[in-house]
Amino acid sequence: MKFSEMTYTRPDMRVIESDMRQLIQSFEQAGSATEQVEVLQRINVLRSHFQTMASIASVRNSINTQDAYYEAEQDFFDANEPAIKDLNIQLYKALGNSPFKEELRKKFGHQLFSLAEVSTKTFDPSIIEDLKEENRLGTEYTKLVASAEVEYEGQKMNLTALEAFSENTDRAIRKKAFLAKQSFFAKNEKTFDDIYDKLVKVRTRIAHKLGYKNFVELGYNRMSRTDYNPEMVAVFREQILKHAAPLAAALRERQRERTGLDKLYAYDWGHNFNSGNPKPIGTPEEIVANGLKMYAELSDETKAFFDFMVKNDLLDLENKKGKAAGGYCTMFQDYKAPFIFANFNGTTHDVDVLTHEAGHAFQCYESRFHEVEEYYFPTMEACEIHSMSMEQLTYQWMPLFFGKDTDKYRFVHLASNVLFLPYGVAVDEFQHRVYENPDMTPEERKALWVEVDKKYRPWVDYDGVDYLERGGVWHRQAHIFRSPFYYIDYCLAQICAFQFWSKSRKDFATAWADYLRLCKAGGSDSFLGLVKLAGLQSPFDPGVFAPLFSEIKNYLESYDDKNM
Repeated sequence: MKFSEMTYTRPDMRVIESDMRQLIQSFEQAGSATEQVEVLQRINVLRSHFQTMASIASVRNSINTQDAYYEAEQDFFDANEPAIKDLNIQLYKALGNSPFKEELRKKFGHQLFSLAEVSTKTFDPSIIEDLKEENRLGTEYTKLVASAEVEYEGQKMNLTALEAFSENTDRAIRKKAFLAKQSFFAKNEKTFDDIYDKLVKVRTRIAHKLGYKNFVELGYNRMSRTDYNPEMVAVFREQILKHAAPLAAALRERQRERTGLDKLYAYDWGHNFNSGNPKPIGTPEEIVANGLKMYAELSDETKAFFDFMVKNDLLDLENKKGKAAGGYCTMFQDYKAPFIFANFNGTTHDVDVLTHEAGHAFQCYESRFHEVEEYYFPTMEACEIHSMSMEQLTYQWMPLFFGKDTDKYRFVHLASNVLFLPYGVAVDEFQHRVYENPDMTPEERKALWVEVDKKYRPWVDYDGVDYLERGGVWHRQAHIFRSPFYYIDYCLAQICAFQFWSKSRKDFATAWADYLRLCKAGGSDSFLGLVKLAGLQSPFDPGVFAPLFSEIKNYLESYDDKNM
């Protein structure tokens, strides 16, 4: 069914809550594992329908944040999601207390019970009002960013449209667009600070009510991190500082030299070649058509998947006024259908969407028939393996999109993945220290950002822009507001994706088989279990870094980038 034809009806919470409670009671009173499985299937139908309506409302609200109807529906789900969470926790407690747990474990695997156990540590009815407040503040942030209309060259533009100028070969144009974008955030600096301050306080209050020292451990449990902890992540960040940060610094210096600049400022980062950055060939429709060709050639599975997505209009890609910023993949569970949301802007980003978000969607498509909804997607760091690896497994098809600029694209893409890592771990360390010290003032938080960012990215220079020099950069990072601690996931996954890239250079068929096996597994195992299933080394293994970054460095040095 096409997305436009999917019917939306606001769920009746009284009916859902009553039905769920009755079903959970039936589960608890069941006399056999078989009976419990049957009840669980009925519960999944109920949960699936609620989640489908929530996803449809969320997507339509994202597509047009100015649509009053779906804005009200999003408010409805923000207000009622905590009640559904309460019911899920009741279900998880019943699962954990089942006298037939071992039989159920044999049928569904251990991960369902691991997820159930960790989830019960994240909720109590006493925090429902706090969760509503947290949801409301997150939506307020999204609306604020989506509302941006920046004056540039006599036109009013949203932030996504403005981003395209960051790659212009004319430095004056880049700087002007950069300053225009910063003006929106600087103008709303106090509002961003106030929203985040309230979020930190409500999350800390939730953590205290649940018996945690601070929000850090609760944040990890919310992310369902069952096989690693903050101490392991801290060691990982140090490995990035040791291996990725020096290569990133060298890449910035290399960029400065080939572009002939005396100094590289933040507004120069998007300018990679004086001959112009690689740009995708054709209209958005032509890019999608080339995506169809790419996925048809990649494998039978990817062909079936992308044909399904295009046929059913399960992609909303073009940037529009009032559209929420960013990109994501979600799922309409009743229809077993993934959905891709993005904002094309005429840069390499447009092709990255067809690989990154399509990687998420392909995994969902391959694992959509698991018996429990918990397995449709894995935990987030594992999800990002699918997306980031798809970006690099499709390198051989990039001539479809970039023609003579293909080498430029491959060089910039791999280099940008390295350059991201120091920023990614900076965002993570920043969040850890914020929630370990929740009484910081907004100015102290901004000063903390400056300190942490300088640690991992000492080359950063904002050319004296006061708002940025004082540490306002993180205001634009939606994850910090909407999804606390969901950022190191990209870094962990990137180390896994680099391994797929390395494998594919030696034996593409084996690399693809490992990737497909990973996608089919969905969320049926923990992060490190899925890493092992895919034949990858754990990103927490210090031994993975030196050979991997040596190979990346050698590959990038094989390009004569000064003559591109």
